[in-house]
Amino acid sequence: MSTSQSEILLRAVSRLCGWLYFTAWSLSFYPQILLNIRRHTTQGLTPDFPLLNVVGFSCYTINTAVFLYSPVVRAQYAARHPVSPEPTVRLNDLAFGVHALVLCFVVYSQFWPRLWGWKEGVGVRRHVNRVSLGLVWSGVLAIVAAVIAVFAYGNADVDSRGWTWIDVIYVFSYVKLLLTVMKYVPQCVANFKRKSTIGWSIQQQLLDFSGGILSLVQLVIDSALQADWSGLTGNPIKFGLANISLAFDIVFILQHFVLYGPVEERGEGTGETSRLSDNEVDPLLPERRHEGD
Repeated sequence: MSTSQSEILLRAVSRLCGWLYFTAWSLSFYPQILLNIRRHTTQGLTPDFPLLNVVGFSCYTINTAVFLYSPVVRAQYAARHPVSPEPTVRLNDLAFGVHALVLCFVVYSQFWPRLWGWKEGVGVRRHVNRVSLGLVWSGVLAIVAAVIAVFAYGNADVDSRGWTWIDVIYVFSYVKLLLTVMKYVPQCVANFKRKSTIGWSIQQQLLDFSGGILSLVQLVIDSALQADWSGLTGNPIKFGLANISLAFDIVFILQHFVLYGPVEERGEGTGETSRLSDNEVDPLLPERRHEGD
């Protein structure tokens, strides 16, 4: 097989992996939405996860859109990566980001049951913890600080090593990576404390794991075609997202299939509603103390 034929084949495989990971990661958002709808509650799901997802995927979508369509940022990327001047961001990355952002808003809206016609659940936590709020505001401040740095210390030269707009876009990617790490931690801890994964969709994690593998494969192929492995470090948001997701997916898979389950909820598989009545104790939550204890 000639070199050109090999390159054509690898580019075809890269495109295939890209759209397959887009499909797997995009589908991974639906099981949790459907599980909440079936149970008429978000019990078992921490609100930190969807909120950090909303902010994180906002950063991700902005990052990919700018790398795809901003001539200024693309020129700055080319100047910093002369061996491989083409960013490894693809259209499927942007399509995934937009789709994911919409579905993250949907999941977060489910913490307000009246919007969905559900009865207010007992013990459902709607407010995120202070650490998560601190992370959100820290990310916003970091982005604002990067923009100020461009205006105050930036250089208009494309090949400048000073503060330029591509640095602002990289800050968006680092905020997304940080929020991706932290969005999983409250859910891991909640599952550990409850010794259960009820209310947390394992199908979501299985699809996420498949998408992470495919995303890494596409990134490696694209970097190999450019004969420059800086394509990995030049696209930190994609490289980091895949590895972080894979690590936490393994943790959730172990929690569900090895440590705590799988445990079927009452009514699961029978068509019955899993929602608890006001007088029942939610098995997902620690035993509540009686008043006066």
